[in-house]
Order: sequence, then structure tokens, then C-alpha cells
Amino acid sequence: MKSNSIPTCVEHSQPKQWQLTTFEYDEDGITVRVPNIYAWVCPENGEASFTAETVDELILTVRDLLETAKRAKSRRASPNEFIVTLN
Repeated sequence: MKSNSIPTCVEHSQPKQWQLTTFEYDEDGITVRVPNIYAWVCPENGEASFTAETVDELILTVRDLLETAKRAKSRRASPNEFIVTLN
């Protein structure tokens, strides 16, 4: 994190909190969830704001995962949920 300023939730006028959250994206009946990502999170409604660097990485990751999931879906693969963990 490069910025020292704490963003404020415009809707609730409260400072956001830097914490772990889950990013979720849905497309064509496929849901990609990326847990344990740091973001600025509103304490009222949990809405997350990600840094530009994190967004760049998420775009690449989600694009790759969607491509893989769409291939599996087109083969009518019986497993419909995949969990991949990087250590």
C-alpha cells in the first residue's frame, strides 16, 4: 500500500478499513471468487475498494480462470466447482 490517506465511504461518511475481503465476479453463469485480498472496506456495508495494482492483477487472474471454466463448461464436465490455492 503506497498511500497514507484513508479513503472515506461516500455513502456512509465513514473511514474505510484496510482488511481482507473476497473479490467476486460473475459472467455467463460462472462465478469467480478470490478470497483473502486486501482492500479498503466500508464498515457499514462491506463494499470494497481495491488498489489499482490489485485491480490489474485481478483482471488477469479472473480472465484466465473464466477461460478455463468456460472450457470445462463446454465439455459438460461434471465437477462444477474448483478451488485452487497458491501457497
